[in-house]
Amino acid sequence: MRRTSSTDTRKKDTREKIELGGLIVKAGLRYEKRALLLGLLIDASHRIKGDDAERVRLAAIGAEVFGHDGE
Repeated sequence: MRRTSSTDTRKKDTREKIELGGLIVKAGLRYEKRALLLGLLIDASHRIKGDDAERVRLAAIGAEVFGHDGE
């Protein structure tokens, strides 16, 4: 039972990482250096802390792109 739970946890973690990588591709950043990508994410993390308006603005941009998936 323990091994199955561990395997399931690893599979879930792997799937999540694949999905997060897909977001990088969707944003058009596939060929950027990893250091740049990490810098962008850290900067965004700092910008949205305590700034609900910025969080809503960025979420709207993302939602718009997801909404165009079917086109």
